[in-house]
Amino acid sequence: MALLSTKPETRVTAFYLTFYMGPGAAVMFLPIWLSEKGISPEQIGLINAVPIFAILTLNLVIGRLADRARDWRQVIVIGALIGGIVPIGLFFVNEFWGILLFWTLASMPGGAVGPVLDAAAMRLARRNGSDYGFMRAFGTLGYMFFNGFTGFLVVWFGSAVFVPLFVGLVILRALVSLQLPLFRAPDEQKVLAAVPVQSPAGGLRAVAKPWFILPLFGFCMVFGTHFVLNAFGALLWKQQGVSEQIIGPLIALGSASEALMMFVWRRFGSRVSARHLIVISALAAVVRWGIMGFEPGVPVLVLLQMTHGITFALGFLGCVHFIANWTDESIAAETQSLFVVGQQLLSIIAVTGFGLLIPSMGAEAYFVASAFALIGALCIWLSIRLQAPKPV
Repeated sequence: MALLSTKPETRVTAFYLTFYMGPGAAVMFLPIWLSEKGISPEQIGLINAVPIFAILTLNLVIGRLADRARDWRQVIVIGALIGGIVPIGLFFVNEFWGILLFWTLASMPGGAVGPVLDAAAMRLARRNGSDYGFMRAFGTLGYMFFNGFTGFLVVWFGSAVFVPLFVGLVILRALVSLQLPLFRAPDEQKVLAAVPVQSPAGGLRAVAKPWFILPLFGFCMVFGTHFVLNAFGALLWKQQGVSEQIIGPLIALGSASEALMMFVWRRFGSRVSARHLIVISALAAVVRWGIMGFEPGVPVLVLLQMTHGITFALGFLGCVHFIANWTDESIAAETQSLFVVGQQLLSIIAVTGFGLLIPSMGAEAYFVASAFALIGALCIWLSIRLQAPKPV
């Protein structure tokens, strides 16, 4: 009850802390757990890609419903509750088709409400003058902790610990969602709110233009390459001789870099245009994946994981702010969901493609990911050429 009496930002931060704990555990051990059950790399790619495709069919609908609801909170809580119940089915499956079904059903609720949560938290932060990056960073901290901690749990208790751990974490997320505040501004606040110099778009058609779509599409390509790391990174490192006790902290180090970027974002994020930050993120990804293709040792992997805050967090925050800069609150969740749809589409292409390339190329498939990120950087650069960023 004490948490319910705290300010809205604190309650949102608490939910973010639990939101990515389950995925944090999964990115560490899901591919290894699947491999131990006799699932092939191609099938692992499908198990990671099919949930993305399923979420893809829901995102725009969920975003539109959330924008039309009395408050975004309703959709977020319902999604979290469903996401806490469905994964219990993982206790009862062991073969490919059963795992594919329940992993897809377990992934859909969180994936569908994630963009709604980001849009709602961003609007709350802007209205109250608080820091969205600070709230979102705690999601990364929860993700990071279970990146590292899961590796030790697996060493201590074996692969049987994975499903109970994952299910327990998503149930915790569901319980914490119940204390979320209302996100929308009261009517009197909307009346008193300052009117921006240039009014943001109040409909998707107003921003359905190349200069607006290109940077989001470009970063979606970069995002897809990160999903490749999530799906296969741990498995490739294990095949290269890196132990689980090192793999967990390596993944956690990337998350720590991401969290640090989110904590310090407010100090410089308003000084550089969003799209310039996004293109920097994309170019850093080109370099990161290019080096990964050479199967570097652990010391170099440490340095590469430390760039995760640039290759992912910098671009992600840039996109969220770019959307908020150019759109109205009435389409906040729908536009954010559209952005996530792009991420999912490109992730499907990246993960399924990588699953096909790994058997023949191994870690050299990262060279393809580097080229993917380069095309994304070119898309962002072209947007800047078409429409100059707003003054910062």
